[in-house]
Amino acid sequence: MIDSRVKFRHLQTFVEVARQKSVMKAAELLHVSQPAVTKTIRELEQVLGVGVFERDGRGIKITRYGEVFLRHAGAALTALRQGLDSVSQEQFADAPPIRVGALPTVSSRIMPRAMELFLKERTWSRVKIVTGENAVLLEQLRVGDLDLVVGRLAGAEKMAGFSFEHLYSEQVVFAVRAGHPLLDGRQSPFAGFANYTVLMPTRGSIIRPVVENFLIANGVSSLPNQIETVSDSFGRAFLRTSDAIWIISNGVIADDVADGRLALLPVDTGETKGPVGLTMRADAVPSAPQSILMQTIREAAGEVSGKP
Repeated sequence: MIDSRVKFRHLQTFVEVARQKSVMKAAELLHVSQPAVTKTIRELEQVLGVGVFERDGRGIKITRYGEVFLRHAGAALTALRQGLDSVSQEQFADAPPIRVGALPTVSSRIMPRAMELFLKERTWSRVKIVTGENAVLLEQLRVGDLDLVVGRLAGAEKMAGFSFEHLYSEQVVFAVRAGHPLLDGRQSPFAGFANYTVLMPTRGSIIRPVVENFLIANGVSSLPNQIETVSDSFGRAFLRTSDAIWIISNGVIADDVADGRLALLPVDTGETKGPVGLTMRADAVPSAPQSILMQTIREAAGEVSGKP
């Protein structure tokens, strides 16, 4: 039986503090005072009989009990949002919205074609596409702010409570402007890395560990001049006016390479290949429009990867 002492404000406040990892930030987003947030969390802990957050230096972190409760609290808020969306749908004859998180490689290569196919189905659903780092998108998926994430498979420790459907595999590449000095083949690209600015994936990106391990395996232990970014627009603009090396997933710059605007260094990066697919909460039940969108994403991915 559900404890009547647990209110909507308890779930909403708990999920927001868990997402922001900060009472102050959660209070700002919820438009309440910090003492009000702290009081609400304490009330929830009294009902649960365990602590859901604990101090971590100057900040806070979620406890293992909090992690367990977060899965269900996020699902409960999602169910409530879906219920409100369903009422709105009946009231305004509108289809339920679909919120999709997509890594940059997917946003530029898969989603445009997927949306083209989806719009032909005339479901009239509102689709919101959010692009960002994998860790951020998965956190938004976990707490119910997203319905689906399309991107690389995360590590096993981050996939608890999620299901993953493999679509295709993609590798990391080293992109430069056309006519870059390292394209002449006179020296190993790795030998010249120290002489150029290198655009690296950010530390929160899913391919960062893959890239670091690959560089170390090829004798590159440090990069004295690097910029961390997941912005594809910055990467393209910067490479046009510099001799920088951009380490990025192949899908992000595939069209640029095909058009001759960028080129790939002759580096065998086959070992960086990783699975790309659909990630959902394991307990989620897709709406009919969401199921249609997932199918168009599968079709678009099949076209890109050459699979039937």
